[in-house]
Amino acid sequence: FAKAKHCYPSHPVLVIFHLQTQNSSPDPKHFTPLEKRAITPATPPPTTTATMSLADIKADLTALVQEKSCGPILIRLSWHDAGVYSSGALTGGCPNAAMRFASAGEGGFGANAGLPDVAVGLLKPIADKYVESGVISHADLWALAANVAIEVMGGPAIPTRFGRKDAASADESVESQMGRLPDGDKGVDHLREIFHPKGFTDRDIVALSGAHTVGRCHADRSGFDGAWTEAPLKFDNSYFTEMLAKEYADETTAKGCPQKKHAATGTIMLISDLALLESPFKAIVEEYAKDQEAFFKDFTSAWVKLQENGCTDLRETL
Repeated sequence: FAKAKHCYPSHPVLVIFHLQTQNSSPDPKHFTPLEKRAITPATPPPTTTATMSLADIKADLTALVQEKSCGPILIRLSWHDAGVYSSGALTGGCPNAAMRFASAGEGGFGANAGLPDVAVGLLKPIADKYVESGVISHADLWALAANVAIEVMGGPAIPTRFGRKDAASADESVESQMGRLPDGDKGVDHLREIFHPKGFTDRDIVALSGAHTVGRCHADRSGFDGAWTEAPLKFDNSYFTEMLAKEYADETTAKGCPQKKHAATGTIMLISDLALLESPFKAIVEEYAKDQEAFFKDFTSAWVKLQENGCTDLRETL
C-alpha cells in the first residue's frame, strides 16, 4: 500500500511540549479538549465482580500465606474438605466446604479441630471479597488456597479447576470421620482401608503423606504434638529424607497420644508416618528422598485427584 502523506494527527504530548517552550507556565484553560485529556491522570476502573480475576484471588492468597505463615493449615483445610470422599463400604462425600458450619456435621469432627475457626477465619476477608460477590465458591477457594500455599512454600505449581458447589448447611456433611479420614496412630492396613476406596494406590498414599513435610501437630487439636521436619514452612522432600536419616523414640504426648520423637531436633513422626518404612512403601520413600522432582510429580497427580474426587463438571476457568 502507498503511504498517505501528512495524514498523522498532532500528538497531544508534542503539542503540550510546544506550548511549554513558548510559555513556562501555560494556562490549562487555553488547552483544547484533546490536550487536557493528555495531561489528566487516568482514573482506574472501579473493582467490580466483572473485573475480579483469578490473578487477583491468587495475589490475595499469596499475601495471606506470606504474612501469616499459614500455608500448612490451608493445605489441611483442603485435604479434610475433600478427603471425606469414599467409594467403598462408605460412599459419597466431596469437597463442599461443609466445615463452614462449625457447630455440626463436618465442622464438629474431632479430626477437623482448628479448621472451622482458625483456617476458615484466616480466609474470611478473602471469602468476603470474592465468594460473597459470586466470583468463586468457598470450596473452590479452599482448594485454590491450598495450591497457592504449596507453591509459595516452594512446592510444585498445582493446577486448580473450578465448579465445586458449596454445602448449604451442615446437613450436607458426611455422617462421620470414621472410615474416611486416617488416624495417626494406626499402620499400613488402616492407610489402605482409608485411601484405596478413594481410588488411590500405595504410591499415591506415600506421595500424599509427603504433605507432612510442612506444618506441625498441635496437642489441643489432634492430641499429637510437634513438627515433622526441621523446616516446617518449606515444601520439599525433607519428610522422606529425615524419616530415613533419623532414629525416633516412643513418646506419649500430654494428651495421651503415642508418637515418635527425634531427641536432638524435637521433630516427630506418627505411627502412620513410620508405617511407610514397611514394604512395599519403603522403596517409594527412598525414591522420593533421592528425587524431589519425582515426589513433586506424583504428589501433584494424587493431590489433584484428591481435590476433585466426588466432583462433576469442573472447568478450567472461574
